[in-house]
Amino acid sequence: MPHGYIGKILRVDLSSGRVTTEEFPENFYRQYLGGEGFTGYFLLKEVPPRVDPLGPDNKLIFAAGPLTGVPVGGCGRHSVGAKSPLTGAFGEAEAGGYWGAELKMAGFDAVIVEGKAEKPVYIFIRDGGAEIRDAAHLWGMRTLECQNTIREELGDPLIKVAQIGPAGEKLVRFACVINDLDAAAGRTGMGAVMGSKKLKAVACRGRQRVSLADPEQVKEIGTWVRDNTPIILKGMHDFGTSRLVPALNSAGGLPTRNFQLGSIDGAEQISGQTMKDTILTRRRACFACAVQCKREVKVDEPYLVDPRYGGPEYETLAALGSDCGITDLKALAKANELANAYGLDTISCGAAIAFAMECFENGLVTAKDTGGVELRFGNAQAMLQMVEEIALRRGFGDVLAEGVARAAQQIGSGAEAFALHIKGQELPMHEPRWKQGMGVGYAISPTGADHCHNIHDIAYTEMTPMLEVMKAVGILEPMPLDDLSAGKVRLLKYYSEFIHLLNCTVCCYFVMSLGLMGFDRLTQLVRAVTGWDTTFFELLKVGERVVNLARVFNLREGFGAEDDSMPSRFFSPHPSGPLKVALDPEAFQKAKEAYYDMMGWPGGVPSPGKLGELGIEWALPLLAQK
Repeated sequence: MPHGYIGKILRVDLSSGRVTTEEFPENFYRQYLGGEGFTGYFLLKEVPPRVDPLGPDNKLIFAAGPLTGVPVGGCGRHSVGAKSPLTGAFGEAEAGGYWGAELKMAGFDAVIVEGKAEKPVYIFIRDGGAEIRDAAHLWGMRTLECQNTIREELGDPLIKVAQIGPAGEKLVRFACVINDLDAAAGRTGMGAVMGSKKLKAVACRGRQRVSLADPEQVKEIGTWVRDNTPIILKGMHDFGTSRLVPALNSAGGLPTRNFQLGSIDGAEQISGQTMKDTILTRRRACFACAVQCKREVKVDEPYLVDPRYGGPEYETLAALGSDCGITDLKALAKANELANAYGLDTISCGAAIAFAMECFENGLVTAKDTGGVELRFGNAQAMLQMVEEIALRRGFGDVLAEGVARAAQQIGSGAEAFALHIKGQELPMHEPRWKQGMGVGYAISPTGADHCHNIHDIAYTEMTPMLEVMKAVGILEPMPLDDLSAGKVRLLKYYSEFIHLLNCTVCCYFVMSLGLMGFDRLTQLVRAVTGWDTTFFELLKVGERVVNLARVFNLREGFGAEDDSMPSRFFSPHPSGPLKVALDPEAFQKAKEAYYDMMGWPGGVPSPGKLGELGIEWALPLLAQK
């Protein structure tokens, strides 16, 4: 077994109560690495076609990677995957914090959860063993109460808990899995899958350190990361991701009023600077990281906000803030606390509320439908009430808990025009009329619209450190934001595959970003950890392999090129504001087709030659199961 891995995968069958440990050959680890790679492999190998995502035949996979738990900044992440109840497609999300490292220390590289328990349970993993424990007393608890109770009954305050809140129990389709109270495997509804299995939490505690092939080289790289990241990522340290708000607003790239606009008056009131000057109490870090980009906030009036739930990041501030027409920072801090307490993806939650507000203002939804709630843009109290109603599936919140695609079908009367989603997943808070390459990335993403395994065009409009590193793969010149040429598509292909690689290793996008680590240093780290004589070419092929596995999975589940779409709203410009352009439908279609060509996907379907080149020809017969 290579260094960097424990060499054991835990399988828990909740239907039978059977807990087993499995071992896989070294080539399995080298081919799929971990994280998203494990999810792609096990979903295709073990989940039958067309299963109900909320049924017992779906499988939930918690997976670390070779870098998880390595004492280097950015190496504290893990992945959670399953067939998504929000989209019906490939589902997967990453989270930071400390839980992933603790899983490795507790003796496992991954946990495969299958079946369904008859009553609520949680899994306790400790020092190479695991048991299923009763969780009836935990069911219904918010995340803080649940974490405290588990730690108290197990007698260890250092236990790390990945869990669902009431939203996951209620099967809200965009419920997430929360660990450390402020880290979320947020997108694609993994919390609902967990809730459908009556699994409240997975608690970990271990003392096993990750084995390293070359400890001195790892220490050297770790020291470099420690000494350089707080300087290079100073903006992240000082303001977190909320530092983005003013720049996006001035460019017209801040989603506002359900993406009708790209800027909002008062945006500075929800900026990272304002947060720092008013409600920030301290900064938090993930495992072994010196950047400390996570926020902790405290509010005493007019809302009580518990700092133990952390603080809002950019996506939360935009989704529940500007996209809902709201610039009340204290209200957004409260919304963030509620989302972390109930276990909700703040992106989809905010997008669902913004969708409902546009429906309300156009008369498709009335106060009679909402139980008297005036769902108008700018109404912070209505937003906060709706967060709770969604989490508890109460009143009109029960409609929105299904996600905007299903909610629009239920509302009817043309509500589909306001439901901004791709493959059923709500758009993140990045404007595709501004970052147009990202718009193509939204469309082709296997998980529905996603900003993480994607490019951010603004990083490549001039000779930035990101672009300097990309020269190593032939991206040599800056490109405009609205460029959808073959060059931009090539950039999308290479960079998104790099991010999918990071989802397999599993490590932080910010710390391991190209402008900081570069291809060479990341490759050196993987070599120093595992002992493999690997190259960046081999590693990038892991990212490409995972994209193809996810594509095969989606094709098998009935998705095709026609689902790689974009809501029509984004083909028209904002009616006012600094951004004057929109996506061009012809250029968008040509860019999507160019991506298929570059991927070896004629008509959007991976060719036998492509699957063979990636060593996953075993997946070819699965395409016939469509």
